[in-house]
Order: sequence, then C-alpha cells, then structure tokens
Amino acid sequence: MPKNAGAVGEDRVRAAAPRAPRRSLTTPRAAWLIGPALVAGVAYLDPGNVASNMTAGAVYGYLLVWVVVLGNVMAWLIQYLSAKLGIVTGRSLPETLGARIGNRWGRRTYWLQAELVAMATDIAEVIGGAVALNLLFDVPLLWGGVITGTVSIVLLLVQSRRGPRTFEFVVIGMVAIIAIGFTYGVFVAPPDPSGIAAGLVPRFEDSGSVLLAASILGATIMPHAIYAHSALARDRFAPRPGTGAPAPAGDVSPGARVEAPLDELRGIGTARLLRATKWDVTIAMLIAGTVNLCILLLAAANLAGVPGTDTLEGAYAALDAGLGPAVATLFAVGLLASGLASTSVGAYAGAEIMHGLLHIRVPLLARRLVTLIPALVILAAGVDPTLALVLSQVVLSFGIPFALIPLVALTAKTEVLGRFRNRVMTTVAGVAASVFLIALNAILLWLVLTGS
Repeated sequence: MPKNAGAVGEDRVRAAAPRAPRRSLTTPRAAWLIGPALVAGVAYLDPGNVASNMTAGAVYGYLLVWVVVLGNVMAWLIQYLSAKLGIVTGRSLPETLGARIGNRWGRRTYWLQAELVAMATDIAEVIGGAVALNLLFDVPLLWGGVITGTVSIVLLLVQSRRGPRTFEFVVIGMVAIIAIGFTYGVFVAPPDPSGIAAGLVPRFEDSGSVLLAASILGATIMPHAIYAHSALARDRFAPRPGTGAPAPAGDVSPGARVEAPLDELRGIGTARLLRATKWDVTIAMLIAGTVNLCILLLAAANLAGVPGTDTLEGAYAALDAGLGPAVATLFAVGLLASGLASTSVGAYAGAEIMHGLLHIRVPLLARRLVTLIPALVILAAGVDPTLALVLSQVVLSFGIPFALIPLVALTAKTEVLGRFRNRVMTTVAGVAASVFLIALNAILLWLVLTGS
C-alpha cells in the first residue's frame, strides 16, 4: 500500500463531504445572533435582585449605587467568559467539568453543591412569582407558587420542542415587561441627580450596608447564570441539522484544534461569533444594570425612611400609598414577569447541571419537580417570603467559588480554548473579580451567621 494512501483517502473524504458555506457577519446577521445573553441576563433581574436593591435604596438611600454599577461591570466579564466557553468548545461548563473530573464521587459531589444552588435559586424565583400573584390577584402564596412553577414548565416545553430561538423570544418579551414594570416609577418620581453622583463614590456606613452590598452582588452574579449561559450559547450556535456532529473539544489532548470543525459545521467563524457575543452581553448587561439601578433609585427617592419597605409586600404598599396604584401595579407586574422568566432559566440551568455532571437526562417534569418542591414546601409552611429570599441568597453564596474559579481557569487554558484562550489581562481581571466576589460572599455568610 502506498505510504500516503491513508492521507490521500482522508483528503478525498474531506473533499467529498459537503461544507457549510461561510457567511459574512453583516449587520442584520449580527443582530440575529443576539439572544443567549438576554436570556441568561434574566438571572440578574430575579426577585432576589428586586428585594436586595429595593431594601438598599429604602434603608441607605443612594449610598450603594456604586455597588450596582460595579456588579454589572463584573457580570459582563463573567457572562462573556461563560458564553465564550460554550461557543468555542461546543460544550457547556457542566459538560466540560463532567468530562474533566475523572473521579465519579468527585463529580457527584460537585453536582450536589450545584444542585443545591439550583434549588436555592428556584426558591427565590418561585416565591417572587407567588408574592406578585398575591399582590395582583390575592392568590394564596402556595397556589401562586404552583402557578409559577407550571408556567415555567410550559416555557421549558417551548424550549425543548420549538428550539432555543423561540424560547429566547418569549423570555426577551418578559424582560421587556420587567423593564417597564421596574423603571416606570423612576419617570413618575425622578431621583436626585446629586444623590446619584454621590452614590457612585465607593463607601459604607455600617455593617448593615456591607451586608446589603454583599447581598446585591450575591443576587447579581449567581452560579446558575454562569452554568446556563454556556449552555444557551452552545445550543443557540449548535451545528445546523444535517451537517454532522462536532468533533470533541475542550477536554481532549493538549493542542487539539477545537475551532475549525465547529466553524465548518456552523457555517460562521468562531471569532465572528465571539464578536457578536460581546454585543449580546453588553446589551443584556446594560438592560439588567439599568433596571437594577432604577429599582434602587425608585426606593431611594420615594421609600427612604418609610417603615415596612424591607419586604416586597411593604414596598408595594408604600409605592401604592406614595406614588399611586399605577406605579405599584406595574411594580407587581414586573415582579411577576421576573419570577416567571427567571425560574424558567433556573430550571434550564438545573437540567444542564444534571446532564453535564451526571451524564444522564431526566424527564422534564421530574427534573422540574426536584427543584420546585422545596419552594412549595416553604410556602406551605408559612415561612416569611422575604426571609426565605434572604436565606436563599446565603445558599447561593456557597456556590459562587465552584462556578467562578473553574470558569476563569478553563477559559485561560490553551488545551481548552486553543487560540481563543483568555489574554493575560482578561485572566487577571477574572481572577480579581472572583477574589472580590468570593470575599464579599464570605462576609455575607459571616454577617448572617453571626447575626451582625
């Protein structure tokens, strides 16, 4: 047999195989690529964010404006790294970790903490939806939780049967409702510009302000958003049907080429996808940051010093009394959309965590019930909803290092991302953000556990 016969045969196979045409990334095409970050960004607009920002504004006025801005900047970097991992490797973060953690019990232990984080996330989001239904229609909290969970199942069925694009359109529509509901009051009663400017100066007043700052950041940058975004980007930019399966990427031998096969199967270059993703993340974070800031400013301008505004129900009543039923109703509508959209994304993240780490797929309804039942039990037990929200953020704090550290480490590795690995300054920024967030979450845990 000739020495180069194998190589010639391979060349003939490659030549015969149909190649997806490469498309130039024109403006309409770039706009069509936007979406995954907007869906993942719903995690930054969940009821936990609403409670933290509303309380911060009502108790400390404009003091913690800088925390919202800082959290949004760090969130941009973290969400971009998550999306980049999914795009370049064709695998989500849980899948990549599931392939790299060789020890079965190590993988199961990692899954357990991630699953607890998913449950804590669901508790906050289902409770938020239940409270909103109670405020709007006087629905009992338990039944409000059931309704919220049922809607999330319907949205997940849309995602599994109609594809990621339809799911994106539905969630983005809810984001629009959230934005209107939470920003309308700022236009009715504008905040003080000088107060906003003063709030951009980093400072604290007491341990309570530190606790709220940690709560804002903990509610902003959540583990499930990191897991979900990598999976959303993977699904959204998966090879088109009929083009074949992508080659294994990410956790194979060092130096493996990970970008070329996916480039060919997708019909669009990975570098161009990453440029579009930067715009996607920027738009999503601008929306999330603006809405979160408006929530804090609304409370700072209109609820400062008003008793009872440290709960969602109290904030709603104060808005109704101070600014009228229209503002209060839109606030509740925004809270409802927040709970419905974020619990759907949270359930999507939970399913991906189980699939990626345990290498199993569980039926949608069974998987949804695993994280929904604890929230319904809490509502049935009559636990104060706002207290449950706070405690859920504490549980989320435990999961931050397990998502952040692997994300920054993996995206800095040549054998994972090839030529798309992080630049040195990107890795430094990622490490700095991780250290800062982990430290603040440690402070949050200390303050809560010690009652300080």
